[in-house]
Amino acid sequence: MYHPTSRVLTVLELLQSHPQISGPDLAARMEVDVRTVRRYVAMLQDLGIPIRSVVGRQGGYALRPGFKLPPLMFRDEEAMALCLGLLVARRLGLGATAPTIEGVLAKVERVLPDALRERVQALYATLELDVAGPAAVVESVHLGILGLATQRGRRVLLRYASGEGVREREFEPYGVACYGGRWYTAGRCLLRDDLRVFRLDRVRHLALLDAEFAPPQGFDCLAHITRSFADIPDIWDCTVILGTDLALARSAFPASLAVLEEIEGGTLLRSSIDDLDMLARQIARLGCPITVLGPPELRTAFQRLAALLAAA
Repeated sequence: MYHPTSRVLTVLELLQSHPQISGPDLAARMEVDVRTVRRYVAMLQDLGIPIRSVVGRQGGYALRPGFKLPPLMFRDEEAMALCLGLLVARRLGLGATAPTIEGVLAKVERVLPDALRERVQALYATLELDVAGPAAVVESVHLGILGLATQRGRRVLLRYASGEGVREREFEPYGVACYGGRWYTAGRCLLRDDLRVFRLDRVRHLALLDAEFAPPQGFDCLAHITRSFADIPDIWDCTVILGTDLALARSAFPASLAVLEEIEGGTLLRSSIDDLDMLARQIARLGCPITVLGPPELRTAFQRLAALLAAA
């Protein structure tokens, strides 16, 4: 449970970690109203903390430049929340993150009171998380660059590996999301002059550029990514005509796996994928006539599947 004193200290922590922060933003983070934030700020000012109010549309609160307090000790619930967050992060497939997380956990444990340290260590030993393990590892530095670029409206130079090889492009990121064990970014690709989604484990190089852009207001990155899965560039771009109706095809292929279109005499399937054998098995389950339009390697995958079944 939060107490008024702990809430006031939390406001101070937020002010120390932001050059300037608005009243509504503070209220949202604290889960209180703006009037309560003003009261907390006044209490800090009464204690001699040099907080200045900035008026105007871009206004808010800021500490006097150069003012810093020594780090505050974690409250029990803060320490537990930090440890839980680190344990979840370890499951999300960030490159070179496991040693970093272990280092942070060790530092936190060293400063915890004995009773709390015992609870945290017991949590490590017994906690089981229903969090999808990583389908692919990504570089944590790429997440940091994309987050900064999205927040500040800065373009990035992105080198991306797909079925077309490794290509370089300028990209305007609108957000980053993790779904199904993979990390993605969505935004405007200047090479294609279109809204695109990219898998971060296929990013070979990423650099922040000086060019700026204005991101669209209210863009829902995760919602857009889940609607666009089948169009995300991957190793193989596959096109197949299925000799069945659209309803049956949809029962076997979710939107995350393929784009389906009703055509004369059947259904057109398009899928960008990295595992041709898996796609061949999924299509074979339909038990309908098929015509592979490409790539030729998908036909080879069907031949391998046929040979395997014939030998059964």
